[in-house]
Amino acid sequence: MHIEFLLEEPSSEAALSNLLPKLLQKEDSWKFITFNGKSDLLDSLEKTLRGYSKWIDESIRIVVLLDRDSQNCIALKQDIEAKAIKSGLTTKSSSPTTFQLVNRIAIEELESWFLGDANALRTAYPKVKYFENKAKYRNPDEINGGTWEALEKLLQNVGYYPSGLPKVEVARNISKHMNPNSNRSRSFNAFKDGILACI
Repeated sequence: MHIEFLLEEPSSEAALSNLLPKLLQKEDSWKFITFNGKSDLLDSLEKTLRGYSKWIDESIRIVVLLDRDSQNCIALKQDIEAKAIKSGLTTKSSSPTTFQLVNRIAIEELESWFLGDANALRTAYPKVKYFENKAKYRNPDEINGGTWEALEKLLQNVGYYPSGLPKVEVARNISKHMNPNSNRSRSFNAFKDGILACI
């Protein structure tokens, strides 16, 4: 199976470069198409998917990955589902057994996946102590004030990145150590299930 990933930013690509070998088979392949932010991906999505619909075959799947940010998750999912169907592709939500495309949303942001794997985070950044049982971090998909900001504060409090969080570097460092089978983020597990359904 070959999977083409439509991503909104380079940090997603950095994370998936480390995660996909842990999820896919050796014979599977993938390609990243990284857009210039979420708005660029959403604005280009229908046209991009219409292009795929002209040549895609049963050996190829498409995965669209977006951050929810502050948007309504249901409305965002409905929007990208509608664009996919309008372009002529079948989605996993509309046709669970014969789909061409999987839409997934990182809630609230990709950083919730990193906060969901505390062991990976501590391995990448050893000065970080046990944080996952504090009320704020128990559910990484529901952290108030943004998961990017929460991760930045967690790292800065122990001396990492005092001048700001380099998202691509942090994504690469943490994802390298992530165990896809022990993540507390529901959105990560939904993403993982979608990927496994492709192969």
